[in-house]
Amino acid sequence: MPDKPRLSREEIAARAAKELPDGSYVNLGWGIPNLIADYLPAGLTVFFHSENGILGMGRRARAGEEDYDLVDAMKVPVTLAPGASFFHQADAHLMSRGGHLDVAVLGGFQVSEKGDLANWKVPGARGSGGIGGAMDIAAGAKVLIVCMEHTTKDGAPKIVKTCTYPLTALACVDTIVTDLAVIDVRAEGLLLRETAPGWTKKEIQELTGAPLL
Repeated sequence: MPDKPRLSREEIAARAAKELPDGSYVNLGWGIPNLIADYLPAGLTVFFHSENGILGMGRRARAGEEDYDLVDAMKVPVTLAPGASFFHQADAHLMSRGGHLDVAVLGGFQVSEKGDLANWKVPGARGSGGIGGAMDIAAGAKVLIVCMEHTTKDGAPKIVKTCTYPLTALACVDTIVTDLAVIDVRAEGLLLRETAPGWTKKEIQELTGAPLL
C-alpha cells in the first residue's frame, strides 16, 4: 500500500459538502457524514434533516452553545438554522420513506460496483448494532452519497465487485467520496472522477476491488 497522506475525515466531509445542491433537503448519517454541516461552502443553502425530528439542523454546537435537547442522530449537540422545525421521530422516518429527501449522505463498510451498500454490520465485529433507519434512508433518498475510507484498517478494499457484508440496500449509491477519490456509480461501471492530491489512478485502482473507468 502506498505510504502517502490521505484525506482526513474532516477533509472527506468538506469534499462531500461540495456535492450538495443549493436548496436541497439532506439527511446526514453516522460517522463522517455527520461532520458535513460544519463544512458547507459559503453561499450554499441546505436544509439538513435528522431522523430524530429536526428539519433545518445547523452545524455542530461549539463550546458554550450546547443544548442537549437539540442533538443530531449521534446525540451530538447541534445548532439550528432560521426557520427550523421539530416533529415526531415517526414523521421524520416517513419523510425518508416517502422520497422527500433530495440527498442522503451515509457511511459505508462496503459499496459494490453496482452501487449496493453494506453499512450496518461487519460480520464478527463487536459492537455491530441494528440496521436502524439506514435501509429506509438509502432506499428513499433521490440521491445517495457514501463517505468512507477507501480501505479497511488492514488495507482491504471497501469498494468491491460484490458486497460480502449484510446489505443495507441494493443499487442505491450514486457517488462515493473517500480519502483517496470521488467515484460515481454508473450503469457502465465505476467512474473515477477525482483523485486525492498526490495519488494516481493506478495507485487507487490497486486499492479498489472493482474496475475503475
